[in-house]
Amino acid sequence: MKNKIISGGLVTAMIVFAVPIALISFRYLSFEPIELITAKTAQVQSNVFWLAGFYLHITFGSIAILIGGFQFIGKLRDRFAAIHRTVGKIYVASVFISATAGLGIAIFAEGGIIGKSGFAALAVLWFYSNVRAYTAIRRVDIAEHRSWMTRNYALTFAAVTLRLWLPLCLAGFGMEFNTAYPIIAWLSWVPNILVAELIVRRIGRSVTVPGRPEQATA
Repeated sequence: MKNKIISGGLVTAMIVFAVPIALISFRYLSFEPIELITAKTAQVQSNVFWLAGFYLHITFGSIAILIGGFQFIGKLRDRFAAIHRTVGKIYVASVFISATAGLGIAIFAEGGIIGKSGFAALAVLWFYSNVRAYTAIRRVDIAEHRSWMTRNYALTFAAVTLRLWLPLCLAGFGMEFNTAYPIIAWLSWVPNILVAELIVRRIGRSVTVPGRPEQATA
């Protein structure tokens, strides 16, 4: 059996879309006034809790998006196991921070209760799947770890699919922002996790890990 989780073509596609989005997102760290911030009310913009949560979410979320896809490249994972473990620790820590911050700022999200609940649910599931992936690898349960990481990165990838759905709904379907955004709050991640679940169920626990089990950790 091949030591892979996701097909090479899908991994390549994820990386091609994820890397530019992550790099573009780092522009927020310039602390310059940008539309995502200036669109908020003056009260929200001056809210220290929101500002801290926003920058933590953007910073560590961008790191997770940037490095996460490369963890699914089997040849890199097997050849550079130590690097895979180190990058995996950075990824897990980044998701924990970004998901926690994301849940905190979800209450300030656009789109009313539907939009807020969509982003809050994403943050909770993102955090939970990260916990499951981390605890699985601590038990050296490689197959379980990979299954949960597949689900987790599908949720991480919501940052990419949100930016694909938004212009499609606005320009393609001619929807108003206030109508589209609550839908996108759910549409950005629900299809992702469904696809991830199909991948996990197709692969099952049919994973062959070369070398000693403890060397295959993330």
